Amino acid sequence: MRKRLLVRGPVLSRSGYGEQSRFALRCLRAHEEYFDIYVVPTGWGNNGWLWEDNEERRWIDGLIKKGLHHAQHKGQYDASLQITIPNEWEKLAPINIGFTAGIETTQVAPMWIEKSQLMDHIIVVSNFAKETYQNTVYSGTDNNTGEPIHNFRCQTPITTANYCVKDIETDPLDLDLEYDFNFLVTAQWGIRKNLENTIRWCVEEFIDQKVGLVVKTNWQNDSRKDRFHTSERLQNLLGEYPNRKCKIYLMHGSMTDKEVHALYKSPKIKAIISATHGEGFGLPLFEAAYSGLPIVAPDWSGQCDFLHMPIEDKKTGKEKSKAMFGVVAHKLQPIQQEAIWPGVLHEGSMWCYPEQGSFKMRLREVRKDYGRFKKQAQQLQTWLHKEFAPEIQYDKFVAPIKNCLPEMVEENWMSEIENIIQDYE
Repeated sequence: MRKRLLVRGPVLSRSGYGEQSRFALRCLRAHEEYFDIYVVPTGWGNNGWLWEDNEERRWIDGLIKKGLHHAQHKGQYDASLQITIPNEWEKLAPINIGFTAGIETTQVAPMWIEKSQLMDHIIVVSNFAKETYQNTVYSGTDNNTGEPIHNFRCQTPITTANYCVKDIETDPLDLDLEYDFNFLVTAQWGIRKNLENTIRWCVEEFIDQKVGLVVKTNWQNDSRKDRFHTSERLQNLLGEYPNRKCKIYLMHGSMTDKEVHALYKSPKIKAIISATHGEGFGLPLFEAAYSGLPIVAPDWSGQCDFLHMPIEDKKTGKEKSKAMFGVVAHKLQPIQQEAIWPGVLHEGSMWCYPEQGSFKMRLREVRKDYGRFKKQAQQLQTWLHKEFAPEIQYDKFVAPIKNCLPEMVEENWMSEIENIIQDYE
């Protein structure tokens, strides 16, 4: 007997959490013999919603209608899967699983630990997020009793389930790029992504060279108003470099998966770059990595899960982890005051500050010794397609949910045994 599973999250949102929600649904769909899925869609910030009409969208729409009908008839659930930041987790069913992108700093907020107590299991998208959640410890005072609290930390089991590679056939993207060598950065224009420094340092490094930078970004969403404000911000930044020879191209607006992956595979796009302060996972970097695109980024936070691969040490014969990208040196320092988000980005927590000189040096190396970085990227690509295959990541994601409902596995196992007996008879 399948278990009734409520999935609450921004399943139609064009955002990181939107893609995370759709990933979760794909995992569950691959194991539909265990789950009767009902969806309650939520929004995520000011981001827009999907508009494509395809088989997956129609399937999700069906789950949303099913969830609405179930709620109207006051139906109950066996378990809930809540895809959002922990602040929004609630007791919605007898068993509750929280699925979060985690954190980009060295500490989770105290509220996240409080909310973790409501969950029977937590799933995160990277080992960095898992370790940060598990290792954050606070001391304080119980507001109800006045008693001191020591070793206040998450006690709920946490599992890591990375994203999986996508096998997407692409058509050539019509990019009007003047130069043959172009870098790419794709990130929302916000303080965490450190986009202004990414652009500024690239311009300063190649100010007198025939090099381009494609900037895929927005401020809040893909509206015309947002494009105007994003373009204005970019023009103001570039106004500081009136005599530059390098070219900067703004890409703004909604793109399909095919178009995004075509961007990674464009012959004129040579590498993707990031001066991010921190990532829960780093989905654009991951997509670029399994597309075979060289990467320049800091060696810290969620992207380390997929930018390092095991290789054999020729001297010892033992396996060791190797960074397969252009590593940017960084320092860990407290997050900026304007980055503090009460209940989410905790004051006093730290994230990485990429070093300007190191970032520029890596850009220069990729430009001068591109063959080496491309070969490295292709080795990483091969490994990612093997280790981050859908069937592997789907199983990793679903396993803790099934373990929270052990009788579900037993019932299905008994059903299979009964079917075998009937066939034999």
